[in-house]
Amino acid sequence: MKKYFLVAIACCFAMAASAQVFRHSKLGTEVKASNGALTITNVDKRQNFMGDAVTHEPDINSPKSVNIHPNGKKYYVNSLEGCATVVFEMGTNKKLKTIHHECDPSKDSLWSKPSDLYPFTHYTNNLNTFGGKPVEGCFTHNGRYFWAPYYRRTFDINAQDPSALAVVDTETDEIILLMETGPLPKMIAASHDGKYVAVTHWGNNTVGLIRIDSNNPRDWHHERLLVVDYVLPLNFSKSVAINRDINSGYCLRGTVFTPDDKYLLVCCMGGAGGIAVFDMEKMEYLGRLQGMRANVRHLVIKNGYLYLSINNAGYVQRIPLEKFLEAARNINGKLGTVSGWQECKVGGGARTIEISPSGNFVFAACNAASEVCVVDTRTMQTIASIPCDSYPVGLDISRDGQWVIVTSQGRKNGGGNAVNIYKVEYETPEPNMNDSIKAVAQPDALDSLTVDENATATADKPIWKEPWAIAAAAFIILLLLFLLFRRKK
Repeated sequence: MKKYFLVAIACCFAMAASAQVFRHSKLGTEVKASNGALTITNVDKRQNFMGDAVTHEPDINSPKSVNIHPNGKKYYVNSLEGCATVVFEMGTNKKLKTIHHECDPSKDSLWSKPSDLYPFTHYTNNLNTFGGKPVEGCFTHNGRYFWAPYYRRTFDINAQDPSALAVVDTETDEIILLMETGPLPKMIAASHDGKYVAVTHWGNNTVGLIRIDSNNPRDWHHERLLVVDYVLPLNFSKSVAINRDINSGYCLRGTVFTPDDKYLLVCCMGGAGGIAVFDMEKMEYLGRLQGMRANVRHLVIKNGYLYLSINNAGYVQRIPLEKFLEAARNINGKLGTVSGWQECKVGGGARTIEISPSGNFVFAACNAASEVCVVDTRTMQTIASIPCDSYPVGLDISRDGQWVIVTSQGRKNGGGNAVNIYKVEYETPEPNMNDSIKAVAQPDALDSLTVDENATATADKPIWKEPWAIAAAAFIILLLLFLLFRRKK
């Protein structure tokens, strides 16, 4: 009898582990909001695991982010470990092209003039021969160009020397420019006036500003390097990999320009946390503001509010933008606090958030919960959640609000490796922002918290509601019935 129970327990643990690693959504799943405001349906996906020939897509390899083109006709998926950006047609989800980020001497002519901002300190040979791992993206020049920073050059195992970014001409979907960046760039954002692109370096507490107000890409150039408190010294091994998702100072992530482009806001996922503020008119660092929950990951500004996602705890928070900026103007390069945050609990591991055209709904990719959550901003309450493939991380919403596309990242031990496409129907129609297309800028615990962005946070659901727990309980019940039957015989 004891032997059977030991076998049952071992099987339960195995089932639990596999269920957490491989969680895949079902096409056709439909969820209606608790207040009837919208219905969201999983209508299609592209996946690199099991599945039929229609949904299988081998170029999806740990997809990190997705960006829908401003014209609404196609979208770009950054396949991190595949060193590629995959372009799909909106509506049909047909693959249009795979842009490979493999750099070698044949692409030397694509490099912009180097600056003196990003010197190499550990590597000297074959610097422009590498695979680039695209992380996030943004559009500039009315959608003509798509920008994709590389997590690191593949030879730099600890992301301590300069990385790079690629600029894609969206008319041909070819790389037309390569530029250097600081170590471990993740987020990238464009100013509304078309003057700057900000590249946020997770790796060393810095943000690079690129001047882009010319229509000729060859005129674009690095203008300056902004610093959050201090530049993190980097001198790691070149042969032994360390976890740079946690050994990176403040772990700078979400980045957004204010609507008037007077300020640049950058969130700090790690260290003492908070949001760093830069005065763009004076090109000065104002300091960091705290008061929000720790582990802030993504920033979005909409209808006079600053919205942010809290990764580990799984929250969406907001505050009037002017109230935030008033506090920022008074910190004078120091650490300050701003109170008055509204918040809403969503799924664990809240990563990328985007907001519907009306500003009434926040869609959040919840990594640990393996779901997409919807917050009604009129009440700041979660009104819907729909399953997603394991580890959802990137998310974008079309300018008419009808499509929400979510990337589910892969892991070494499994994971989603999928792109889920959701159709949203609203009780009250959303405004169609495609009617006035303009340049798109994607912002996207304890104070001593250190963050691993790829760590799996605890999901919100009680453990007995998790699929693996239900399966384990069913297995134990069946095993007990089997043993009782054998004893009676």
